[in-house]
Amino acid sequence: MILGGSTCCCFTQLHPATAAARLRLPPARAANTSSEPAAARLRAVLEQVDDELRKGNDEAALSLVRCSQGEGGGLRCFGAARQVPQRLYKLDELKLNGIDTSSFLSPVDQTLGSIERNLQIASLLGGLSVSFAFELSQLQALLTFVGLLFVWSVDLIYYNGGARNLVLDTIAHSLSEKYHNRVIEHEAGHFLIAYLLGVLPKEYTITSLDTLMKQGSLNVQAGTAFVDFEFVEEINTGKLSAKMLNKFSCIALAGVATEHLLYGYAEGGLDDVNKLDGLFKSLGFTQNKADSQVRWAVLNIVLILRRHEKARSKLAEAMSSGRSVGSCIEVIEENINPEDI
Repeated sequence: MILGGSTCCCFTQLHPATAAARLRLPPARAANTSSEPAAARLRAVLEQVDDELRKGNDEAALSLVRCSQGEGGGLRCFGAARQVPQRLYKLDELKLNGIDTSSFLSPVDQTLGSIERNLQIASLLGGLSVSFAFELSQLQALLTFVGLLFVWSVDLIYYNGGARNLVLDTIAHSLSEKYHNRVIEHEAGHFLIAYLLGVLPKEYTITSLDTLMKQGSLNVQAGTAFVDFEFVEEINTGKLSAKMLNKFSCIALAGVATEHLLYGYAEGGLDDVNKLDGLFKSLGFTQNKADSQVRWAVLNIVLILRRHEKARSKLAEAMSSGRSVGSCIEVIEENINPEDI
């Protein structure tokens, strides 16, 4: 599943590796069995997690994380988020917590929209200037226009607008510091919520150019991907458990929620919302049932993000520096108070 506007969070079908048998897990639970400092042992585990993720051994990486959970120098925060009870919440209850769902679920990327409009105007003026400069005939001008329209259509059909997104996103990151920071905060929200709910982040990219260089494809958006074979297995059976649906809902809306908390509105994440809506429809949810699920998820995410503001902020700094998934997990573990989970 690919979620996101300019960026996204991604649940993609990943093939479980058979490398779990090769795990070499340092003793992360028993603090008194080794003279090695707990922090060093934990770092060694996270380095091995990074190594397994780079190899594509997603099941092995997840096994490492789960085996490292617990006190005594282990991972305390994975899947340890304190959540609100799941019940039917009214809009008034969300408003009391400073949440306006109308703006929450209708993000509009004004930055990319403005850049695209300016490029269209510049292209039109440039085309007219070239036409006059080279004294092109009406037929030549028409053929040029048709050629450009063909290129645009090919990108839209075969690459899902990937080339367009690449150009707009690259310009936006170069010209707008606010846009650049917003994307980082958006992805940090996805990453943090996923980890606290027990879903292991696999990799992340901040820009479309980074994604193109790593993936070699225009069809893949920038964003955060997750180790999701358990989700895929449930989808393939035709049944999705309530627990998995809750995780999916929260992770999908985490980026939008982060932007809403920081800026008062969200620009990115429209695709996140659309993909979640598509899932509800595929499950046969009525509008009332979908609304109930979204309201609970929104309230749950916002309260978690507020509770762990320091961890989210430090995580965003780490992701901005391009640190590995394991290093980002270490940042989360170091900046969450045990009393808050």
